[in-house]
Amino acid sequence: MLKKRELQDCQALYELMVHPDVFPFVRQKAYSYEEFLFITKQTIEAEERGELISRTILDEWGNPIGTINLFDIQDGAGFLGTWLGKPYHGKGYNQLAKDAFFKELFYELSIETIFMRIRKVNVRSIKAAEKLPYVTFANETRKSLLDEINQGEDIYNLYEISKDNYTLYMMRQLKEEEEQKLKEA
Repeated sequence: MLKKRELQDCQALYELMVHPDVFPFVRQKAYSYEEFLFITKQTIEAEERGELISRTILDEWGNPIGTINLFDIQDGAGFLGTWLGKPYHGKGYNQLAKDAFFKELFYELSIETIFMRIRKVNVRSIKAAEKLPYVTFANETRKSLLDEINQGEDIYNLYEISKDNYTLYMMRQLKEEEEQKLKEA
């Protein structure tokens, strides 16, 4: 489902990224394949320095279909950035990738908080974020951070995922699965 970023995946990822339904919402935009290679190389180096965490999202056959990243890591927190190629929208890959990534971040890499800044015009992503039971709408609770991210042209909503909320969600999921197994037994 996820693997560390590799240069060998760049051709497939670049072709998926440039789709007009995907490109406007990609944080690390590349306007040519060569630029995408360069950005990917920089991303791999930045991860080695601990500045970000980046993974390639794979389909069930191991083909690269998008990326999931934690940018601007500071004090155990960072900003989530995810994109999937257009042919993979609405097929459940986003949720599977987030689950795998969040488990790695929270339980293997000592991240405590994941922020999501979502452009107010990106209705698709806002609806997806608000469906997640462990996500907190943080425009009021993190007002100074919201003001900081809204200093450019784009206007964002801010969402927060704490390790505690995610862990509670995961514990509830496990409990429900165990109860379901008992009913079926």
